[in-house]
Parts: sequence; structure tokens; C-alpha cells
Amino acid sequence: MELIRFFMDNFPSISTIIWLFPVSIIWSFFALFIAGFCKSKWDWKTGYTRKLFHFFIFISAYFYQKYIGLSGVFVLGWAVTVVLVYACFKGSGNRLYEALAREKDAPHRTKYIVYSYLATFVGGVLSNVLFGKFAVVGYAIAGIADAVAEPIGTRYGKHFYSVFSFDKQKIAIRSWEGSVGVLVASFFVFIGTLSGFDLSCNVWMISIVFALLCAITEALSPSGFDNLLLQLVGSFLAYASVIYF
Repeated sequence: MELIRFFMDNFPSISTIIWLFPVSIIWSFFALFIAGFCKSKWDWKTGYTRKLFHFFIFISAYFYQKYIGLSGVFVLGWAVTVVLVYACFKGSGNRLYEALAREKDAPHRTKYIVYSYLATFVGGVLSNVLFGKFAVVGYAIAGIADAVAEPIGTRYGKHFYSVFSFDKQKIAIRSWEGSVGVLVASFFVFIGTLSGFDLSCNVWMISIVFALLCAITEALSPSGFDNLLLQLVGSFLAYASVIYF
């Protein structure tokens, strides 16, 4: 019942849909086109291009919610859904698809695009239902910290560890270098967001602790589902910092 009320209360008005949906479609296609261009023309690795798109969308969600409201994020989500369905329909060899589909996920490349999409959607909904306005911090953590991890791991990863995968035929790995990237990026996100709150504790110290918790969360998340857990943990920690500190 609470979930139904959440969607009803935040459903965008017709006027918002009329002007914002076309803008969001254009922006989402443009973001994925840029990622695809970097892959096809500059030979960027998929670990870079998928996180470039990831960064564009999460940061867009942050600003949509901050300046338009949650109803704006709904519209952005619909637009991203259209773009992803189109990319998956075009499939292997298409610039948009290749920007997202990791070669190492073969023969289930599309499935892991869908996993990431569902994780992002569920994480965003639950963060807003449970932690309200603090969900934007979860967006920033997932959009920046997680977006940093894969490119760092792709470029500098030397020390790897296995993570749980729902695909029993696929061994999923992450790198310690990427996890350190999550730690550092999360720290700066928390410094930037928590500094705006009236906290009685030391913001720098609590940001270090929170960043470590986010890095652990990313390291332990099942393959394809770190977007969900990072949003929830980031939102919860921002909420807890105000309620308990």
C-alpha cells in the first residue's frame, strides 16, 4: 500500500510529461550516443563507456530531483527505459548496445544490461520510499563512486577477487583497485553532501567511515546489483547522519 501511494503521490502532471519527456528522451539518447561514439571512434573499453552513460544518468537524476522533484525522475526513468529497450533491440554490433554490453558477460550480455537497469530502478524507488530526500545522496554515491570503480579496475586492476553471480556459469570478478576508487569517490561525495547538514560530529571522520561502508557494500554486492545496494546504503547513511548525529 505504501508503495502504491508513493507512485500516486509523485506521478508527474500531464504538463510536466509534455515538456520534460521529449527533453529527457533526447538527453538520454545523446548520453548513450556519446558513450557509443567513444567506443567506436576512440576505441574506449566497455568498462569506460558503460560507466560514462551510468554517470550521465545518475547525475541527471540527482539534478532532476533536486530542481524538478521526484516526478521529474519518473520522467527521466521512462526516457532511459525507452533508450535501453531500443539499444537492446538493435543488439550486437550497434553502437548504442556495444557501449553498454560487456564482452566478458557473453553470451548473456543483454541480461546484464537488464540486471543493471532493474537494480537501478529498485534501488531508486526503495531509497525514496525509505529515506525521502536523502535518496539524492544515494544517486550521487552510485553515480560517481560506482562509475569510478569499473574504469579504474579496467585500467589499473591488478589484484582481483570473486563476487557472487546469479549466473552460475559465469565467474564474476572485481578488483581491489576499483574498490579503492569507490572508497575515495564516496568520501568526497559524503564530504560534499554532509557538509550542508548541521551535524554535531566531525564531518571528515564520519565521511571516512561512511565511505568505507560504501566500498564494502560495493565489494560484496552480487554482480549486476551494486547499483541497488549502493543507492540504499548511501541514502541510509545520509539519513542516519542527520537523525543520529
